[in-house]
Amino acid sequence: MLPAELAREVKRIQFVTGRQVANVMAGAYLSVFKGRGMEFDEVRPYVPGDDVRTIDWNVTARTGEPHVKRYVEERELTVMLLCDVSHSQDFGSGHRSKLEAAVELCALLALSAVESGDKVGLLLFHGGADVYIPPRKGDKHALRIIREVFARGHEAPGTASSRWKASELPRRVWAWFRGLRDATARAPRRSTSIGAALEFCRKVLPRRAVVFLVSDFLDDGYLDVLRHANRKHDVVAALVTDPRERAFVPAGLVTLEDAETGATRLVDTRSDAYRARVAEDAAYRRQRLEESLRASGVDLLPIDAAGSVVDPLLRFFRERARRSKR
Repeated sequence: MLPAELAREVKRIQFVTGRQVANVMAGAYLSVFKGRGMEFDEVRPYVPGDDVRTIDWNVTARTGEPHVKRYVEERELTVMLLCDVSHSQDFGSGHRSKLEAAVELCALLALSAVESGDKVGLLLFHGGADVYIPPRKGDKHALRIIREVFARGHEAPGTASSRWKASELPRRVWAWFRGLRDATARAPRRSTSIGAALEFCRKVLPRRAVVFLVSDFLDDGYLDVLRHANRKHDVVAALVTDPRERAFVPAGLVTLEDAETGATRLVDTRSDAYRARVAEDAAYRRQRLEESLRASGVDLLPIDAAGSVVDPLLRFFRERARRSKR
């Protein structure tokens, strides 16, 4: 049961995002994702007039008769939301934090998916997999996802593992997750592990899905896993940032704390050289991330926590739609 103030906030998010989906989002979502892929159906004997590019040469060699692969258009999609709920997501210099922007993005995507008849699931992660909701259809299921991601954002990482149910996981995954959960409980980790989340996603999603990875990407060593995940799924990297991560306000001596490690540092924000170095480092990290995602074939969806979530999402949908028509 959610506390009353959290329940009210969940209803507000549902109301706001629901209207946005009804007014502007659903059509853009459909134009990008519905019917884009082709799914393998069967192998059948070759019939004169079939496209020779669909010939299955392995079956043809075994049987001595030409056979072709038959594909059908995907009628429904599986949308998986991977949301980073690590401590660094709590940062926000404006009217909301990065995590609150991530919650709104997840709500928009979940409601857009169920509005289009697709399945949607959720994985919340920080140092490992925290909460997993298997993909399903329906408005109630979308509301459960919104409620879970919002409530989880108001807990300390690692406290939600007890809500897992073995019945919600394939048998082949449950033993692996139980070991991961126990290890996390023995040695709590506050930092982000994108690689662990993608690896978990690979185990629980046997078929191709659209995977939205929502994070500030303050992590290292995940690019190989991301590249492998994108070969099987359609991965979209939703980068959530805050303006003060790119530019400091000259506020004098300030003690900064790393939200994920707890390390502190006293800095003089009045120093032009320090502020320039912060901006330079932020630009370098952003450039490296964009280059790495581009090399991996992963699309980037930038979200500014101080601005609108709908506008960049619509721009992303329109750009994907233009590329798919080329």
